[in-house]
Amino acid sequence: MTDGRHTRLATALDLPAIEALLEDHWVPDAGDGIVWAMGHPSARVVITHPDGGTPDGLVVVTEGPNGQGTLRVRHLLGADHDALLEEAGWHARTMGATALEHPDGTIHELARVRGTISDRFVALAAVAANAALLAANRTTGVGTTTTKDDGSPSAAADAEADRASQRILGELGVPMLSEERADIGVEDPSGPWLVVDPIDGTGNYRAGMPPWAFAAGLVAGGRPVAGYVMDLSSGRRWWGTVGVGAFRDGMPVTTAAGATLMVPTPPPGGTVEVPEGFRRLRITGCTAVDLCLVADGSAGAWHDLDRDGTHVHDVAGALAVLVAAGGIVLDPGGQPLALLPDTEGLIRFVAAADHDTAAGLLAST
Repeated sequence: MTDGRHTRLATALDLPAIEALLEDHWVPDAGDGIVWAMGHPSARVVITHPDGGTPDGLVVVTEGPNGQGTLRVRHLLGADHDALLEEAGWHARTMGATALEHPDGTIHELARVRGTISDRFVALAAVAANAALLAANRTTGVGTTTTKDDGSPSAAADAEADRASQRILGELGVPMLSEERADIGVEDPSGPWLVVDPIDGTGNYRAGMPPWAFAAGLVAGGRPVAGYVMDLSSGRRWWGTVGVGAFRDGMPVTTAAGATLMVPTPPPGGTVEVPEGFRRLRITGCTAVDLCLVADGSAGAWHDLDRDGTHVHDVAGALAVLVAAGGIVLDPGGQPLALLPDTEGLIRFVAAADHDTAAGLLAST
């Protein structure tokens, strides 16, 4: 959000505001295109409400003919074009673009983010997510799936996506761990380090069953501080910086108490129980997306307390989003979860919208 005037749109509830703008600034055939953009994960629709008054501006950002590297401002309505283009640039960066095509057809390179390491991480992770998506698409059906020591599958797409993300996120100049490579030495675990899962949910990816995701996390002092997750099967994106906030497809999100519990896939012959306080379970096979659904309020909690555990690369990015959204993450002892630069070790925890829910799950499992 650039100056506090902007409302980011995502649902049909915003159509009246858009229709009010179109009445004053009619663009032939704009209506259907805007409605399409509101329901498409690779598009953003933004209107401006100065002082909460009548909408006075609208901008639509979509994919352009040049692909993910360049996004396009498809509609620009209202008098304050500079502010709207600035907002369009913000959205383009969060979608991993490096350039923005203006309505007049000119292409403008987006300035590199120069803020904190967290700011730079989020910007680079958005680009890396696009690279992972292209790698996954390019290598679909290529090679054979191997089984790693922990029993999880690894496809050619994992390695290709990992190389692409390593090249991009390497610009941060901090140690970077990945599921696909042997751990490098992190001399100072209290300092910043990155961990990437180029394709979380490889089994889903190989089966063509959503979701599967790119996930990257920035960790410092054992705590996730910034994260970026893209559901590669749908294009949905979540990102967050602790102390700043969390977003899903450009909309601010927060956790919310709920009756839905997300859990990992049980082992063969295993059972899944619905703990007290919940009415339903959901199993997606993609931990990063599970945790993001808790972050954005779609689900109330997640846990793997009755399993062997999960890996840091599966959860670091999504946990940063969840904590940035106001969520709580506790280890089996009821303490804040500490993350170590070790992609081989297993960790167990509960993640929930609030402390009471997290504590209740610990007591009931």
